[in-house]
Parts: sequence; structure tokens; C-alpha cells
Amino acid sequence: MVEIIPSESQLINANKKAKELGLLSNSIRSGEGNIYGFLGEILVSEYINATIQNTYDYDVIKNNIKIDIKTKCCTSKPLENYFCSVAAFNTTQKCDVYIFVRVLENFSKAWILGGRTKSKFFEEAKFYKAGELDPSSNYGWAFRADCYNMEVGKLKPLDKLRK
Repeated sequence: MVEIIPSESQLINANKKAKELGLLSNSIRSGEGNIYGFLGEILVSEYINATIQNTYDYDVIKNNIKIDIKTKCCTSKPLENYFCSVAAFNTTQKCDVYIFVRVLENFSKAWILGGRTKSKFFEEAKFYKAGELDPSSNYGWAFRADCYNMEVGKLKPLDKLRK
């Protein structure tokens, strides 16, 4: 897990992109999460020196590996048993790898948690239906959409990911 303190320019860039994007269909948070998603994209692309593509199928590309970045807003440093999620309606994306990021809701810190190849993620992830309770939550949080989940502790460090 890599901890990063986002810069002012990264935050400005993410906010600008979020406003330009507007509301996407199937948005789990009705567009409120866009800035976190773009910040995750910016942080990962700069950290691994990848090129932002921002397509429906993947967000960045590095060495011909298509990477989709999944970012969640959070209120504390993520623990090993917290879930990384891919919404069920996103399973057809044509990416090779998922990288997962958490960003504090006040944007003061972010964590690049690691990743998995798309095939390994779906092979090992557990499926939850919308409305089911998240077993990793102490607060009775329910899933907002059908999704596949893997614990942070099962992710691979970025340097161990292969196509």
C-alpha cells in the first residue's frame, strides 16, 4: 500500500475533470464520486508513469497494459480486510488490470492499495447483491449496487502485476 498526499494541482485537475464529465449513467453516488475517481486516476498515472486514456474500458495504459483504476472515498486509512469493488455492470470492460485506490473524503491523503489482473480478480472475488450488508464494515454499511469484491490484503503490489 502506497500512501500519497495529493498536491493542490492534482486536486484542481481532478475537480476540473469531474465538472467537465458531469453525471454518468449508472453512477453509484450520483456523480459525487467523480472527483475521487479522477484523483485516483491522476495519482496512479503519475506514480507508475502511465498515460491517461480515460476510455470506458480503461483509464490508463502502460507498456500496452490497459489499466482500469477503481477509487473509493473513505474516512480512514484502509485496513487489509476492507473491500475493493468492481460493479457488476462494469464486468465487460476491456482492461487487463484493475488498480484500487482510496482517497480520504477531505482529500488530505490517498492510498494506492495494489491491483489484480482482471481475470484473477473475477476468479477470486466474491459477489454481493445491492442491499446486502458488507461483512467488513463495523457500521452496517450495505452495498449500493451488485458488485464483485476482494479484500485489500489479497491485492498484489503494483510491481508484481503482470498482464
